[in-house]
Amino acid sequence: MKLNYKRTFFVGFAFLSICAFWELYDGIIPKMLEGTFGLGETVVGAIMAIDNVLALFLLPLLGALSDKVNTRLGRRMPFIAGGTFAASLFIIILPIAEHLRNFTLFIIALGFTLLAMASYRSPAVALMPDVTPKPLRSKANSIINLMGTLGGAYALVMTLLLYKDDGSINLPVFLSVVAIMILSVIFLLLTINENKLREQVAKEENEANIIGEDEKPAINDVADAKMPADVRRSFIFIMTSIFLWFFAYNAVKTAFSRYADKVWGYSGGSYTLPLMVAMVAALISYLPIGIISSKIGRKKTIIGGIILMTFSYICGLMFKEASPLINVVFACTGIGWAAINVNSYPMVVEMCKSADTGRYTGYYYTFSMSAQIITPIVSGFLLEKIGYYTLFPYAVVFSLASLCTMLFVKHGDSKPPKGLTEDIE
Repeated sequence: MKLNYKRTFFVGFAFLSICAFWELYDGIIPKMLEGTFGLGETVVGAIMAIDNVLALFLLPLLGALSDKVNTRLGRRMPFIAGGTFAASLFIIILPIAEHLRNFTLFIIALGFTLLAMASYRSPAVALMPDVTPKPLRSKANSIINLMGTLGGAYALVMTLLLYKDDGSINLPVFLSVVAIMILSVIFLLLTINENKLREQVAKEENEANIIGEDEKPAINDVADAKMPADVRRSFIFIMTSIFLWFFAYNAVKTAFSRYADKVWGYSGGSYTLPLMVAMVAALISYLPIGIISSKIGRKKTIIGGIILMTFSYICGLMFKEASPLINVVFACTGIGWAAINVNSYPMVVEMCKSADTGRYTGYYYTFSMSAQIITPIVSGFLLEKIGYYTLFPYAVVFSLASLCTMLFVKHGDSKPPKGLTEDIE
């Protein structure tokens, strides 16, 4: 058994497509809502939380639904293809509605865009564990996240080059992201035979006698199919940790384009520069992090990432104006977030049965999206009523809280069985 890097790279195009859109969404939509439509920080935060409200209900439902679907294309591919093409149609309407200053059209288009994006997020993420043996998922997830970061970096570059805040129509930047989304999914459909690969991985896991935490029989009860109590405790603690670190990170992410403008003096699309530094740092670190986590374990790697993220937030609150050192801090942010993302999702699906991967992917997003529903509203209220200086201390508090809960996670690490290799095929 060995990790097929080329295949994992191809699978990553699904996540590249998703991340390209969300980078565009997080950076430009708040500026449209505030700059073009004149909304306050709290209202902007509430609108930016709509996608997470939809995801809270739809992602677990559609993840579980995709577990049960059986088509010629596979379980996940119909959702990925249909969702991407539907989202692309509505994304193009957004800059047109902004240029016309038609708020009703803008909100309707945004709502349908978010529904379409939510329809395939869980199936797209669940595709990787479907076609990757359990012990190799952290390394595979490092490649998936690398691909997602490339998608986000592409969107940032297009924003920097094409975005205008002078009243010009911003259709070109949206079209550039739609193009990469559609091309990515077409390439995915052409290169990945989901049904064949899922059967192949199941056979490899059976031959290597690999089972997940939730598939291990409870003591004195071989027939018990329920998750053992100690595994369930770990599952609850890691879900709480996920909630807390997203509570910190998404507050900064959602407010960053405006914070950079108003506090540090960035203008136009120049706020993307520190974000691109973070992405480059993440790109460089993904594969080493995958290797490190296979040596020291997923939990220790996540804890290191949380510590680095907390350090970044503390440094962020010290800057009062633009400085080259901001880029150094954001490089640390990129590495820390990469360490968390590479290992947290594999830890979650390590605790479930292979047949329930989509459902547990939905649980993962239930907790992360719950945080992302609440935190833009709470942090937006603090920014508007108290001041922008509250942003980074807010993130520090919740990042430290996630570190505390992560210490209690005892399951989800996986070490390759004897003889397992990770060669490039």
